[in-house]
Amino acid sequence: MGYILQVMPDSPQPHRIEQAVKLLQSGEIAAVPTDSSYSLVCRIGDKEALDKIRLIRQLDQKKHFTLLCSSLSQMSHLARVNNEGYRLAKRLTPGPYTFIFEATREVPKRLMHPSKKTIGLRVPNNRVLQALLEKIEEPLVGTTLIMPGESVPMTQAWEIQDRIGDHLAFILDEGECGTADTTVIDFSGDEPTIVRQGLGTVDGIEVS
Repeated sequence: MGYILQVMPDSPQPHRIEQAVKLLQSGEIAAVPTDSSYSLVCRIGDKEALDKIRLIRQLDQKKHFTLLCSSLSQMSHLARVNNEGYRLAKRLTPGPYTFIFEATREVPKRLMHPSKKTIGLRVPNNRVLQALLEKIEEPLVGTTLIMPGESVPMTQAWEIQDRIGDHLAFILDEGECGTADTTVIDFSGDEPTIVRQGLGTVDGIEVS
């Protein structure tokens, strides 16, 4: 049963973050808060963990996962970012935005869009998740914690533990989490376009 790690939202306890990092480094999966909603996460290289996430959410191989990054610098190693994309991403990060870019060779093929070879990336504005990302020193693979057949993410750690705790190593609990979508901006075409309007607002970009 995945246990609840209670952390202070403004000043997460280092020993709790260290505990979480060790579990993820051992190939486990977890539920963590972001600035939009809870996400299921694992390390990039843990294929078995990613398969478990697919099983929990009943996702097919076409699902476009997101890489959660600690900084814009870390994100730039995973995506081919042009000047316009970099300027906009710099202005909007950290925040509730997902950017779609062409992936670099650093990204495993199983995480890319099968035909477009793109990847979604974000730098969340959440101190608990930022502390985790900075301590583990690598991006995490993430997907919103929405259960099959449902339209709203779970918001409480105890609810996550009760429903899917057997599949998780831990749940980071900083209090009730949100249920919003991120705003998704696609930079893989000729012009950036908003493919999903979510919590983040952007001026000067058309909605596709």
